[in-house]
Amino acid sequence: MEFMNNIEYGWVDKNNNKHSIVDEFYSDNYILQGPEETMNSKTGVCWDQVELERYYFENIGVNVNTYFLCHYDDNMCPTHTFLVYKKDSDFYWFEHSWNKYKGIHKYNSLKRLLADVKNKFIKTELNNNYNKNNLMFYEYSKPKYGMSVIDFYKHCEKSNSLHIDNL
Repeated sequence: MEFMNNIEYGWVDKNNNKHSIVDEFYSDNYILQGPEETMNSKTGVCWDQVELERYYFENIGVNVNTYFLCHYDDNMCPTHTFLVYKKDSDFYWFEHSWNKYKGIHKYNSLKRLLADVKNKFIKTELNNNYNKNNLMFYEYSKPKYGMSVIDFYKHCEKSNSLHIDNL
């Protein structure tokens, strides 16, 4: 977490310009950074930050799972990605980019961890716009760096979809 504190929330566009706010230009201009690019730019949205976290954990021999949460609607389609690792019999949600929940959160089961993240996402990000039929949860594999927003969605959507109602 100390290492991740060097990374600011934001995104880097196709021309390597940094942006601190996800705005109307994001969808057409974002590219998924690789870990080294995120370290160099010191900027990344949760998608970029999770890939840097994955890189770090895998380099120290810790197996991780990564998750993509998305609420599909006509306008914003809010998303969040996050990393989970297991130590002994406990599961840990490693969160850096979602400032309100920044930290390492311990759970005694993966189901409780995922349910907690889902409920925080609904409460914090969706307010009154929540429709349970629009909320999807995916466990996704390492993507190719340099992907666009659309390509990242497609990558996650072809991954394991989780039954959100069971959480």
